[in-house]
Amino acid sequence: MKSLIQKYENSSSFLLIIGLLAALFFSATFLINRAISLDGGHWYWSATLRFFYTILFLGLGFIFFKGINYFKVVIKEYFSHFKFWTISGTIGFGFFYSLICFAADFSPGWVVATTWQLTILASLFVLHFFGQKLSKKIWFFTFIIFIGITLVNLSHFDTSNLDSLLLGFIPVLIAAISYPLGNQLVWEEKKRRREKNDKNLYILKNAFVKVFLLTLGSFPLWIVLYFITDAKLPSQGQYLSVALIALLSGVIATSLFLYARSLANSSSKLIAVDASQSGEVFFALLGEIIFLDALFPNEIGIIGIFVTISGLILLIKKGK
Repeated sequence: MKSLIQKYENSSSFLLIIGLLAALFFSATFLINRAISLDGGHWYWSATLRFFYTILFLGLGFIFFKGINYFKVVIKEYFSHFKFWTISGTIGFGFFYSLICFAADFSPGWVVATTWQLTILASLFVLHFFGQKLSKKIWFFTFIIFIGITLVNLSHFDTSNLDSLLLGFIPVLIAAISYPLGNQLVWEEKKRRREKNDKNLYILKNAFVKVFLLTLGSFPLWIVLYFITDAKLPSQGQYLSVALIALLSGVIATSLFLYARSLANSSSKLIAVDASQSGEVFFALLGEIIFLDALFPNEIGIIGIFVTISGLILLIKKGK
């Protein structure tokens, strides 16, 4: 199995499959957060508890599967580069997830998932900012995906309720920029250490370690938010729901996504991995239809889904 994976792990098709698996598990975030919001749970605890559980699950996993010495190396990495992990973790995980949870109070989960796909366009600007060269075709195909997502979005938005529209949109827009920026900072750090032949580079090759370090780096933000929000203590149901999100999205999905991104050896493949996250829209919508009685998309929504899938296919072919 390992040799088979190594044979195909740099192909665009393999990266697409891993990316879509990550999108499937990521979609649980939008669905469960919406259910928590409808049940009266506060967004702060939905965000904070997820990262607490992620630290707990991964920390125990390192100790159990890798040993206590490996865990000590991971912790040493965090404190040795405290500033880097705090900045990248606050941006990539803290800003991203706190704003996603906040938006769930104002928009259905699948709508948040749809708006979240702005991260595909944001990824282009982030990569361009870091000096990555992107062809005009990539910009064009990604814009097609964006048009499809916009159609899906417009098919269900109630424009008469501008407060909910803006509070459900602007926070997700900021989150969509923050997430690829934080991840790209890690990618650039790994590249810098490789060029310097850093002896501790191996620690950044483990996707679970990167999730753990980014999560630890976000904790200063959660402390600040605790003192500026009016969140009451979470219910027992919220504890359980967030634990499920932490496992499905915080551990499994994020690790799959970072794993796929670490295998990408070109700008085109990086974009393809990021674009595969558009699958969250369809998984979240299906989940809401099944579990939360959401309405099936109308004609505009169906057209948007078709356009989005077409754009994704074209983008993946470009990455080959």
